[in-house]
Amino acid sequence: MGSGKEGEPLNPKEMMKMKKPSRLGPKAPNPKSKFNNKKKNKNDSSDKVGAKKPKPQAEPISPSQQLNFFLDQFQSANNLQLSSLESDSLTEACVLDLSQGLDQEVSTLGKQVKAAFGPSWKEVLCEGQLMEGKIDPGNPAVLIISASALRSLEFLRGLRPLTRECPAAKLFSKHMKVDDQVSILKNRVNIASGTPSRIKKLIDVEALGLSRLSIIVLDMHTDVKGYSLFTLPQVREEFWDLYKNYFHQRLLQGDTQICLFGRIPIGTDGKKNRTNKLVNNE
Repeated sequence: MGSGKEGEPLNPKEMMKMKKPSRLGPKAPNPKSKFNNKKKNKNDSSDKVGAKKPKPQAEPISPSQQLNFFLDQFQSANNLQLSSLESDSLTEACVLDLSQGLDQEVSTLGKQVKAAFGPSWKEVLCEGQLMEGKIDPGNPAVLIISASALRSLEFLRGLRPLTRECPAAKLFSKHMKVDDQVSILKNRVNIASGTPSRIKKLIDVEALGLSRLSIIVLDMHTDVKGYSLFTLPQVREEFWDLYKNYFHQRLLQGDTQICLFGRIPIGTDGKKNRTNKLVNNE
């Protein structure tokens, strides 16, 4: 039959025969499809919120620049001028030249220290037995000085692979009694980490010795307020008091090297300054 007379309604069978024309071309993708989203996320990492950007490389600083910075801090903090004889004795050899290939993070200090001692690193840093006439109790080869107990502990955690046989000494006042530290220092100590005030006290009572001291690591870390070992008022005074009494002469004689570990503020006048250019001693 036909489609009926004009004006008459179509019956259901005839309506079923009338199909909509098919869409030409490929089917448009559904923007809500989970497959499309996966593909986009896999290939386009720029859409990720908070994606980490590579840190800019810091400018290296030479041992002579480090020494000049250190001596400027020393003279400024103590309101003094070094004699020409002292200045001539303090050369860049007083500063430990760290490996250029390692970042200065707490976790890399162990590798830097091992490299400094060369082939004898295991004997110097890991052995736990005293040697009469050669290695006395309480005389570390490496001494780390930080502005806080928390930073001291961070360094010791980073050095854990070197201190399994011969435990490191914790030389700070937080939760640590002097008598307990004196007892610890009656054993062999290769590595010690602490704060200026407690370190000086233990030297004063002759519990901490300096006969083996080869490297003094000075933590250049700045806290959230911009303070560091050289700028935190009370700690700064305690450090330079310790340095003048026990370390300065050792540097002059060439018995000990200093290691400025971390980012060094260039051009600082010794006060808190958040805008100074920072140079990474790599």
